[in-house]
Amino acid sequence: MQAKKEEILKAHAYRRAIKEFEPEQKIKDEDFEFILEVGRRSPSSFGWEPWKFVVVQNQELRGKLSEPSWGAQKQLASASHFVILLARKGDEMRVGSDYLKYKSQVVDKLPAEIEEMKLKFFKGFMENEFDLTDDRKIFDWACKQVYLPFANMMTAAAQIGIDSCPIEGFDRAKVEEILTEAGVVDTSKLGVAAMVAFGYKKEDSPFPQSRFPMEEVVEWVR
Repeated sequence: MQAKKEEILKAHAYRRAIKEFEPEQKIKDEDFEFILEVGRRSPSSFGWEPWKFVVVQNQELRGKLSEPSWGAQKQLASASHFVILLARKGDEMRVGSDYLKYKSQVVDKLPAEIEEMKLKFFKGFMENEFDLTDDRKIFDWACKQVYLPFANMMTAAAQIGIDSCPIEGFDRAKVEEILTEAGVVDTSKLGVAAMVAFGYKKEDSPFPQSRFPMEEVVEWVR
């Protein structure tokens, strides 16, 4: 148990936001499948999994994404694997949508009475408790869910010695326009939440990892 704890903490201490990767060093297929599988198995509120992961390996498309992705200039050019994380938009996440029916009935195989109870509870949660009452609020809530697999994939990568960089530095509208023109994403249903690059760092960071001390982050209420 102690060895496992140390292994996990070592992975978190190892991880940095890598700005440039070694372009010739590629992640093995089985290693990247492992990273994606960790993302796929991540939890989500109500178990809706309101996400999709687009792995952009096409260099021409990466080039087009570079201009509106100011925070991913070097990563797009050098990363072994580049992932765009998508979140579902308002109409997809409202009770009665085809997506929620598909998830409940086909993926989760819920009995009709359980599905009805879950959807009723979710509707109350949206309208009365979390104020998910317009398209933007729903999309922002779905983006929060995306950050669960987002973080898990980076941690999993670090545990097997693969570097990564989380990216929010992009013009969402322009990126979505490029993805639509490429026929990659139906932006009436999905929007870009974040990006993440994976690979092997070109050089070590000259700066040590720094975090607030525990006593400034955690407050116990006993």
